[in-house]
Amino acid sequence: MEAVVLAAIPSADRLLSIVQNIATVAIGLGLVIFFHELGHFAVAKWCGVFVERFSIGFGPILWRRKWGDTEYALSAIPFGGYVKMLGQDDIDPGQMADEQVAADPRSYTSKTVPQRMAIISAGVTMNVITGLLFFMLAFRAGIKSPEPEVGLVRAAMPAWQHGIRDGDVITSMNDRSIEEFTDILRQTALSRGDIRVVGLHEDGTPFDVTFAPDGSGIRRMIGIGPQHSLQAPPVRDTKKYPIVQPGSPAATVDFQPGDRIIAAQGQSIQHFRELERLLAQYRDEPITLDVERKGTSGAKEQVQLTLAPQPFRGLGLRMSMGRIAAVRNDSPAARAGIQKNDLITHVDSQDVGRDIDPLRLPDYFSERAGQEVVIRVKQEQTGNEPRTQEFTVIPDDRLPWSEPPFEEKAPLSIPSLGVAFDVLPNILSVREDGAAANLGLQPGDSVVGVTIPQDPALKGSKSTTINVGTAGWAYAFHRLQLQPSVTQVSLEVKKSGKDNQTFNVDVELQPIEGWNQTTTRGLLLAGMTEDRKADNLGDALAMSWTHTRNSVVDIYLTLRNLIFGDLSIKSLHGPIGIAKAASVFAEEGLADFLLFLGLISINLAVINFLPIPVLDGGHMVFLIWEAIARRKPSERVIVTATYVGFALVVGLMITVIYVDLFEVKK
Repeated sequence: MEAVVLAAIPSADRLLSIVQNIATVAIGLGLVIFFHELGHFAVAKWCGVFVERFSIGFGPILWRRKWGDTEYALSAIPFGGYVKMLGQDDIDPGQMADEQVAADPRSYTSKTVPQRMAIISAGVTMNVITGLLFFMLAFRAGIKSPEPEVGLVRAAMPAWQHGIRDGDVITSMNDRSIEEFTDILRQTALSRGDIRVVGLHEDGTPFDVTFAPDGSGIRRMIGIGPQHSLQAPPVRDTKKYPIVQPGSPAATVDFQPGDRIIAAQGQSIQHFRELERLLAQYRDEPITLDVERKGTSGAKEQVQLTLAPQPFRGLGLRMSMGRIAAVRNDSPAARAGIQKNDLITHVDSQDVGRDIDPLRLPDYFSERAGQEVVIRVKQEQTGNEPRTQEFTVIPDDRLPWSEPPFEEKAPLSIPSLGVAFDVLPNILSVREDGAAANLGLQPGDSVVGVTIPQDPALKGSKSTTINVGTAGWAYAFHRLQLQPSVTQVSLEVKKSGKDNQTFNVDVELQPIEGWNQTTTRGLLLAGMTEDRKADNLGDALAMSWTHTRNSVVDIYLTLRNLIFGDLSIKSLHGPIGIAKAASVFAEEGLADFLLFLGLISINLAVINFLPIPVLDGGHMVFLIWEAIARRKPSERVIVTATYVGFALVVGLMITVIYVDLFEVKK
């Protein structure tokens, strides 16, 4: 009987962390495998079957000891385990059809079909039971789950298109309740066709929208991210897990792990959205934060931190305006009649490009919330010259750059207007006193690539080259703001009118006068979480049962979407991926690690009961055949099916290991 689990030894920076992680992961995954094999072993013994060996792991035996008739062993490859019984051996599948072996009353094949079904199903039954127990212990101890509140919305993605905004709370998807943010991601990835999303906007008004997720990546997405809290992550190693951006205003103050912001500019705040608004309101001046932390004596204390403004940084280049890539439903732009592919040429009679930098349009409309703004656009007409249209809009009160282009190919959003547009990598003008002046760059040239050098202030940082033609200038510009300690980048530039002639030039990043960011000024805050803790064992059992049921359903939905192509094989994890996940959960604490072990247990149960020869489910298929046909399958059928199943399992393991190695290389 074989239990297939993929695991590996994680790595860490410090020796103590390495030892702790190895011990925790090895013991935890070892327990999952042990209980699976214990189920087979106990029921086999109860049915009077001779068990030759009980092994944790495959391959060469590292340790063995014989008690009674059975040899107990630890083997070299910790990817599973096995119980070797007389008459049941996946290495020699012909034993199951051998009449001579079946004549031995202590053999597996001599037992009745119900007895053999009990032996085969005992492993997955134990995994379901232990999964329930792991979940119960986790919920009784209490875990922190990311709240189902939207914090980031990617422009032009389905959620943005249908009016879901930062600050919204999603309560259900496809009539399945949402308890935490990971439920949103999982239910989206495992869906097929359109999905129904129900929730509450920030102002309390309900929404109920149905749309198709984006399927262009390795999994289906709607384009949202979780909300931030007001607290710094309680990390131990701030070099490995920084809590401020090096080179930012936050890097100059004493912001410590676990600090919680309780007020800004003397105003008490309870939510990250309140902090966002105050940061935007005081973007051009220092802002004072009241921070609560645990003092050296263990008692809470308050300190004040003052953050200077954080200017946008640029290269002294102004790029060309691109066409509108998307218009949000029921937005000021949509109500006015502005359409996708329109080109905004003027706002309030000012030329976009010459008079206003396209990158500053989000700020322009946000500053004029509630006021009339006249927009002139060029609209393409099939078979005719483009026509000029004018629209009068009243922008919403939305923060600029609250929907940043944080992924490649993302257009730049104007949240107050409800449109997202492309910024072309074509140089419109070069500022005379800017960083790029006198470097040979001319209007009409195009930026092909931007290379951001290794950031010495960030551990593990690597040089990154952005293909601007693919990723877009809006994304490249946003990336430059995320590493304030980087002071110079390299541009690959294509000369105007010369298709194949490019040159490279190093350009210094300089603050843009009069244009400050509305971000956290370098504070890297933790995600918003809620405590999920059962008050008693009854509540823990109920929460555990719900979590187990949902996990089983999700695993089958994963398999379905893999088969139908709605989920990429690249989304799976093998030994390295599981090891990394186990290490992360182990570092988070015992309750989180128990939750992870419960998930691994349920995965092991479901995967091992698939109808694939070599796995428990394959053996159950043979037993069902025997029960219906009143005879065992022939040796040829058993051997052929077993080798096919073995090839499938080995092929899957090789594939997921390759995926893991590819991710490590990236």
